[in-house]
Amino acid sequence: MATDYDAPRKSEEDADSIEALKERVPAKGASAIDSEDADNPGFELAGADLSDLELDVVVLPQQADEFTCVNCFLVRHRSQMSRETDLGPICAECDA
Repeated sequence: MATDYDAPRKSEEDADSIEALKERVPAKGASAIDSEDADNPGFELAGADLSDLELDVVVLPQQADEFTCVNCFLVRHRSQMSRETDLGPICAECDA
């Protein structure tokens, strides 16, 4: 049997009135996003002085089985190399 997918669908859930839908929506004051618990405190960074904060990041040099794409400048594994040009290797994603 052929089905018209462009026809509007009607079900029992669609028959709800606007008042019934409004009752399902929680009150604006009862937002779970606004509440913070003691285990997960919020961070207020706007205008905060972060000069004494020290970040430690480990940067590894390019490995022997990696290359840098000359188009997107991302370091990728050799298995992702599509072709080699005069400028250097190009990844499969940029070559597509």
